[in-house]
Amino acid sequence: MPRNVIWNVMRMNRKGQERLAGSSWNRSSRRRERLLSSISTGFFLALVGLVFIFTPYLFERILDFLRDLIISPVPHLGISLPAAESPGIHLTVYLAAQRFCLIWGLFQAFMLALRFVLHSPMKTRAETFSSIIYWLGSALLVQKMLIETTVWFEYWAAIIMLLGLSLVARAVFLEVWRQNLRN
Repeated sequence: MPRNVIWNVMRMNRKGQERLAGSSWNRSSRRRERLLSSISTGFFLALVGLVFIFTPYLFERILDFLRDLIISPVPHLGISLPAAESPGIHLTVYLAAQRFCLIWGLFQAFMLALRFVLHSPMKTRAETFSSIIYWLGSALLVQKMLIETTVWFEYWAAIIMLLGLSLVARAVFLEVWRQNLRN
């Protein structure tokens, strides 16, 4: 039994998995992951700033949107949740959200490529892959459900489904990797 454990650890090391704690590869890997995390945080902050710069009066439009929220009954559920009283008049906010989601999703694709090049842990690659699915899907949902036709509660239901889909995509990504590792 111990021999199999040692063999699996050695096999995983050749496949690019995390090495034993304290190894030089592990320290180097942590350093690279911190660098990628810093790049991601910096890009996020820059993107938020750019969205505000290139969307005139966005702060005021967000305040208008928040002032427009009322408690509204959800169709067919018998409960009430916050919703915009006039959801169709907040196009500026929806467009800003869509641009953010699209650019952030594309950035996640770039980060995934970097993670493969830098041999990041497979769990981190899977999380990034899941993020791509979520953010690009969110951009599409904002376009179809808030910009083209404003269906507020249906949009939030679709976001919940998209979260589930991104988690399934992550699990499939990891399972495919595990199957390739065994072969």
